[in-house]
Amino acid sequence: MTELNWAGNHRYRAGRLEHPSTLDELREVVTGADRVRVLGSRHSFNAIADADAGGTMVSLARLTPRIRIDADAREVAVSGGLRYGDVAIALAAEGWALANLASLPHISVAGAIATGTHGSGDGNSNLAGSVTGLSILRADGEVVSLRRGDADFAGAVVSLGALGVVLEVTLAIEPMFEVAQTVLLDAPWRRVLADFDAVTGAAYSVSLFTNWCGDAVQQVWLKERADAGQAPAATGDVPRGAAAASALLGARPAAEPVHMLPGMPAANCTQQGGVPGPWHERLPHFRLEFTPSNGAEIQSEYLMDRRHAPEAIEAMRAIGERIAPVLQVTEIRTMAADELWLSEAYGRDTVAFHFTWVRDQDAVEAALVEVERALAPFDARPHWGKVFVDREPLAASRYPRMRDFRGLAQRYDPRGVFRNAFLAEHVLGG
Repeated sequence: MTELNWAGNHRYRAGRLEHPSTLDELREVVTGADRVRVLGSRHSFNAIADADAGGTMVSLARLTPRIRIDADAREVAVSGGLRYGDVAIALAAEGWALANLASLPHISVAGAIATGTHGSGDGNSNLAGSVTGLSILRADGEVVSLRRGDADFAGAVVSLGALGVVLEVTLAIEPMFEVAQTVLLDAPWRRVLADFDAVTGAAYSVSLFTNWCGDAVQQVWLKERADAGQAPAATGDVPRGAAAASALLGARPAAEPVHMLPGMPAANCTQQGGVPGPWHERLPHFRLEFTPSNGAEIQSEYLMDRRHAPEAIEAMRAIGERIAPVLQVTEIRTMAADELWLSEAYGRDTVAFHFTWVRDQDAVEAALVEVERALAPFDARPHWGKVFVDREPLAASRYPRMRDFRGLAQRYDPRGVFRNAFLAEHVLGG
């Protein structure tokens, strides 16, 4: 196979790639294969999707897409292979919204929830936290449906693809709302660290972008909901939350749109300047119609108990100059705790450090040795779909329900059809 991920840093390993167009065709592929992995939107940066040598990768792109809104239940059932951006457009057209979105609307629903991918906001869970139901095709050809509250549900949502093919995901929805996005520039670290909770609580969603060098955070992105009393009184005004954050941080609002990566066009990013607009056009950092971010990059992310945020930030600032040659930017975000077994936010309100690196695998892995050493005292959990080193390895030991998940994977897939080398090393053992 010659298939690459979106960033071009990983070549998928498999014997063949199948594109079934019906459930029966998909079932035939799955039940007849020794190894199967699902290829989503290709936004993972490691070997999590590999089917290993001789295995079968499956794309769901040719299955008929479905979006079914249940207004009474405030839920939407969507095909797992759909992109969040496409689901968002369909929901907005009917007056509905999701509580949150990731920075990229280009990622698939099933792939995002399976890896614990997230947006930002002290009171917002990761994307998997909005899941209320799942439909999974197991290796024996049976389709299993789960609902929130079922015994297996909390283990099956963030599943890393180890249980089967996620055919459909049901998500909680809410009435349409508007968001205003403001970017502040050059926030001094001393003021950020003086009251980190006040900074991340200044808006519905807050992101801090830094290169870890110097005395200031380069950019602070604030996304404020109009229905939360934070929006501007008139178009062009600075939203109240952004004005308060500006005063708190001693940072100035950007006079024109900016991109968080040096040298990248701001036109790729969602509208800034405090102008209210539909939720799905402000909550992501990037517009659906543009190529997201940089492309020629590698991403890593580490998630910790948010109580450790100030100490973890200082630990990173201490190595900032050493990792700067391969770092494009780091984004700092927060999210609420959840009870999903393999979620990186399981059991604790979380702060995440997301690293966008240059595309130099060896140099990035060398830098990650330093990053993981600096963050080790804070029990950091690496994002399942991004590059990490984890030389111990320690990732699996940082999940209290890992033993339960291994039992769940054995029950759903006793032949190990959906197992691969990545899962064997970092999750399932053996």
